[in-house]
Amino acid sequence: MNHIETSNSLTLKRSFLPSALKIDNWSVLEPFYTDLLQRNISDSASLKKWLLDWSELEAVVSEDYAWRYIRMTCDTFDEALLNSYTFFVEDIEPKIAPLSNKLQKKLIASPFLDELEKNTYFVFVRGIKKSLELFREENIPLNTEINNESQKYGVISSAQTIEHNGEQITLQRAASLLKSTDRELRETIYRKIQDRKSGDETKLNELYTKLIGLRNKVALNAGFKNYRDYKFEDLGRFDYTAQDCYNFHDAIAEVIVPHNRKLEQERKDKLGYESYRPWDTEFDISGREPLKPFKTGAELTEKTIACFSTIDPFFADCITTMRELKHLDLESRVGKAPGGYNYPLYESGVPFIFMNAVGTLKDVVTMVHEGGHAVHSFLCNPLELTDFKGTPSEVAELASMSMELISMEHWESFFTNAEELRIAKTEQLEKILKTLPWIACIDKFQHWVYQHPLHSVEERYTEWMKITKEFGTGTVDYSGFEHAQKRSWQGQLHLFEVPFYYIEYGMAQLGAIAVWRNYKQDPAKALGQYKAALKLGYTKPIPEIYKAAGIKFDFSVEYIKELMNFVSNEYEKLK
Repeated sequence: MNHIETSNSLTLKRSFLPSALKIDNWSVLEPFYTDLLQRNISDSASLKKWLLDWSELEAVVSEDYAWRYIRMTCDTFDEALLNSYTFFVEDIEPKIAPLSNKLQKKLIASPFLDELEKNTYFVFVRGIKKSLELFREENIPLNTEINNESQKYGVISSAQTIEHNGEQITLQRAASLLKSTDRELRETIYRKIQDRKSGDETKLNELYTKLIGLRNKVALNAGFKNYRDYKFEDLGRFDYTAQDCYNFHDAIAEVIVPHNRKLEQERKDKLGYESYRPWDTEFDISGREPLKPFKTGAELTEKTIACFSTIDPFFADCITTMRELKHLDLESRVGKAPGGYNYPLYESGVPFIFMNAVGTLKDVVTMVHEGGHAVHSFLCNPLELTDFKGTPSEVAELASMSMELISMEHWESFFTNAEELRIAKTEQLEKILKTLPWIACIDKFQHWVYQHPLHSVEERYTEWMKITKEFGTGTVDYSGFEHAQKRSWQGQLHLFEVPFYYIEYGMAQLGAIAVWRNYKQDPAKALGQYKAALKLGYTKPIPEIYKAAGIKFDFSVEYIKELMNFVSNEYEKLK
């Protein structure tokens, strides 16, 4: 099998909505919500049919929204695409929200609810009950405003470019030049990037302040004392608490930060510069030019398929199918929103990968990361309800981060030269060690931000610097660029678009290291467990899904030490 046959074999077959339905106004959708609300549920069989119809409606609506979002992020300069997205957010979503709340109430009130198979529906019903607890009619317009405001971050960021060699280039492409062995070029590029970012600093501060205020109001309306506490409930964090997050921060500070300080000091000493500057942290100190594993998005796709095929042919088939259906937009360009994502499409069954590739190792990692999400989408596709396929971030990121490390054992398709492969693997492990403290920084910052919603911009900067000092190495000389440090949080889109969605990367990174350790010991067994866990979607609690993957949902100091010892040993083998 060269690909997953056709999209027709994956697409949800409509039995409730007409196949030609086009969502161009509310009147085309309203009758289906009315039908569900008014329908008589006389036994467990009719309840099951009612749930399937509701699930179909959710799949169709969510995919319509998804395509509006995807197209807008692919070209933020196209006003028609922005208007299409805004129409849905302002005219469709606010009308759905109160009806969804009524449907949830109808489900929970059904006398046949207990006849649903508890092992399959427990997590789903638990989530519905939590959603009902949090729902407030007055938050509907606030959430609409939040959605609209948060998208301004992508518009602002996508317009950021610098001039280099007579050409306007994106900041993603500019950042790749910081890996050059030419120190003068690195400094020039760094200064240009910071000058450009400073131009939007005030605008992004104002946007973030506005979002904090709106989110805080949502929390107060729902009866919470702050948005942090509200969001923990909203995200369905049933399996850990805010205190567990603080414990995670402390564990990272105790176990990872000292290791990173040692590595950074060693790098500084080897360079022997009089002053170790922010443009000196990324390039290869041996004098080698940056790795260039591919040139185009098409080549990145081909090499990813080749890599995945050596792990599991099904993984390669997933990317092949996406390529055939043009569900890949990989290359960076002016006007494209920043970042990368895999967007699940619940009706068609074939997800969409978006990223900003410029030909670097980082792009390879992003592609296999999003490829892990894509494989997860394909494996979840057979599940009965749309809600079963919407996994929490702690599980979704386990899929993607595990794929980063599993695929690393098969990166020969990207790096045919043994020395380049060694360098790539070394850099990937260094990235893990650097990323965990950054995750702790962003998460700890958000806890403070939303527990102090009336803080000033200067207080925000002060707290950010305090947190980064706790998790940083303290070896880089930022003289003259102190303000670049203060605003460095502005580069994290999650703060603006998906608040509190970040510590999951840390939890999943620990899980991914454990999956990778299992894979190195017994590839077939580890791969089977990995796929079995992903196929569960969100039909089990998070700890049970991790257990199915053959690992623990644990972020204690002891467990982090155990996993970091493994990473350190693997790192030493590559040196």
